Amino acid sequence: MKGSSILSALAFVGASVAQTPEGFTPGTEQKLEVTFGTKSVTPGLALTKAETARQPTIGLSIPANGTYVWMMIDLDASTNFVNPGAGQPATYLHTVIRDFKASGAASADGITTLTSSAAGPVAYFGPAPPAENPPHPHRYTNILWEQPANWQIPAAASRMLQSQKSGFNVPNFVTAAGLSDPIAANYFNVTG
Repeated sequence: MKGSSILSALAFVGASVAQTPEGFTPGTEQKLEVTFGTKSVTPGLALTKAETARQPTIGLSIPANGTYVWMMIDLDASTNFVNPGAGQPATYLHTVIRDFKASGAASADGITTLTSSAAGPVAYFGPAPPAENPPHPHRYTNILWEQPANWQIPAAASRMLQSQKSGFNVPNFVTAAGLSDPIAANYFNVTG
């Protein structure tokens, strides 16, 4: 009985923080709704490069009264894009877009779609993992932060966005950008 209670508690804890891949920080318990066309992303869903070529629609199932910053990062890139097996494992920043706001009332299923007229500071660059032998999925992690009022990207954070896409360090960016803990996240997999 005691053993099953412990297992149940561990399963609940694992499920409550599973919006980002295991070991990724910062984490959050709230799911970021990510939709490519008609495919709604559940954490770890396998998608193709073609399905993810266009920027997804994002949303929240919690009140969306603020302004938000969205990031997408590949956790399984290589420092060698031509021959990934010869490089070192590295993250790769795909996008950071600011000024997301609720685009209207929540849908019947309780999801509020977020939209932004901004194209950056890092425009959307869809997943494009190279063919690898053996093939392995790349985990594309989507993170949403509340954007501080009157937010201007600090110089140190701006430099990171423009010059450190390979090997991008999310916790360092959060600190440099003056962001707090993320409010929602999700991830999907794409294999080259």
